[in-house]
Amino acid sequence: MPTLSSLPRSDAEPRPCTSEPDGLTLAVRLTPRASRTGLDGIRTEADGRPLLGLRVAAPPVEGAANAALIAFVAGSLGLRKAEVTVVSGAASRIKRLHLAGDARDLALRMEAWLEGALKQP
Repeated sequence: MPTLSSLPRSDAEPRPCTSEPDGLTLAVRLTPRASRTGLDGIRTEADGRPLLGLRVAAPPVEGAANAALIAFVAGSLGLRKAEVTVVSGAASRIKRLHLAGDARDLALRMEAWLEGALKQP
């Protein structure tokens, strides 16, 4: 199965997702209560693990930040909200999301989203 890092790239920056038989697993570092919802880029943790930095305006109360995260990721990748689930870290800033669908198609969508968002000033 392809991963984002296996797609042709001009740089060797690691990507925060891995292929699964039924989609992708995406590693995220979420910042709730941000001034606006958006993408902060790819971060590298102290242990070398790449994470996608995302922020949401919703507070981390009663699942509001997770719901906003799911809606933002689903909307950005053209998925239904039901196709994005939090598989670990529901009460943490570091989360793993499962994106259901064809892994190759999702990897291409993810690449296009990241490239488009990171090019904007």
